[in-house]
Amino acid sequence: MVTGTEVLTGRVRDRNGPWLADRLLELGIELAHITICGDRPEDMDAQLAFMAERGMDLVVTSGGLGPTADDLTMERVARFTGRDMVLDPRLEQRIAEILKPLMRRFRDLDPDAILASNRKQAMTPAGARPLDPVGTAPGAVVPPADGSGPTVVVLPGPPRELHELWAEAVTTAEFQAAVSDRSRYEQHMLRLFGIPESEIAETLRVAEGEVEGLDRLEITTCLRRGEVEVVVRSEPESREAYAALESLIAKRHLHALFSTDGSRVDDQVAELLRGRRIAVAESCTGGLMAARLTERPSASEYVAGGVVAYSNEAKVELLDVDGDLIERRGAVSPEVADAMAQGALERFTADTSIAITGIAGPSGGSEQKPVGYVCWSVRRSDGAVLARDVTLPGDRDEIRDRSTTVGMHLLRRLLRGEEFPF
Repeated sequence: MVTGTEVLTGRVRDRNGPWLADRLLELGIELAHITICGDRPEDMDAQLAFMAERGMDLVVTSGGLGPTADDLTMERVARFTGRDMVLDPRLEQRIAEILKPLMRRFRDLDPDAILASNRKQAMTPAGARPLDPVGTAPGAVVPPADGSGPTVVVLPGPPRELHELWAEAVTTAEFQAAVSDRSRYEQHMLRLFGIPESEIAETLRVAEGEVEGLDRLEITTCLRRGEVEVVVRSEPESREAYAALESLIAKRHLHALFSTDGSRVDDQVAELLRGRRIAVAESCTGGLMAARLTERPSASEYVAGGVVAYSNEAKVELLDVDGDLIERRGAVSPEVADAMAQGALERFTADTSIAITGIAGPSGGSEQKPVGYVCWSVRRSDGAVLARDVTLPGDRDEIRDRSTTVGMHLLRRLLRGEEFPF
């Protein structure tokens, strides 16, 4: 249960729900619902009541543990579990110690107001297991007072604080008792590129007649960044069924299947670039390709540099592209993409390069080169080249994002010495 009017209205993106979903899965706990509600007591009560009515064993809340009047989560959880709110002197002292450096830095703060805020955050449900704060907001694991209904884990909203308190919460006897009869699940992820989601849907229909025990596998598919993710969750006794399904997918989609262990293409490319130096030349993607290549802390070992060249003048001056070539073939063309890749190789003394030029929109383009038309060239200094030009669907953001994904897969293929399937 994610609380906070700022999350409900979209001013703040929920990062805690997805993170907690992954942690629950690792523990073999079936996640049934993620809800978001504002800081209104009646809405929080309604969400907690819904969880109880649905037979949940465990409820995890995030947010609403601050010192202000609209931070009500601990109070509403106490009411829900049938417990009174009581002051925890140890927590009060702990929070006071955390606040001391702040009070020394800002001497004009009102000490009485600080103490009042401190005391509010040190109020916890009687009989609950408190979780010591990382910031100033303690959490708690709160079993129902009468033994019926879900146990509630109350966590703060800031992700860093939530992560640390979660690690403590799962070790408590109260948490372990609430999930004592949980199932043990295994999860596998296959990633494919270059095929539509409908192709996987057809393969799953074929699997219904060929894979024994398919009904014991929980299979979900998702199209993300132009890649198809197939996530399979099952209990350990269904390993043979999963192995048969993976074998069928590999057989039917040999060239599209690039990951059987869930690894991202970005991670695979980073590994393949070890001991190499890559340069980037971008136009329509405006630095997004370089951003993906430099996500890892080790990127400085293999990323030599990059150029974002939108104007023709920049392509000529920064990448040594022939101005006559741009005039003859157009700035968005396979020939110019190749010249940009060669220019990046030379400018940064690299052994690998990638260039992307295209028309991302929202306006521009022509009948021959519509919005979405993108050209890629990936080069090695030994002369090996992979180049493609494709018209991608979607709006500006989608075209730019998918362009970098295609670029990553071209890089992967070139570095592995493989052809590109489309």
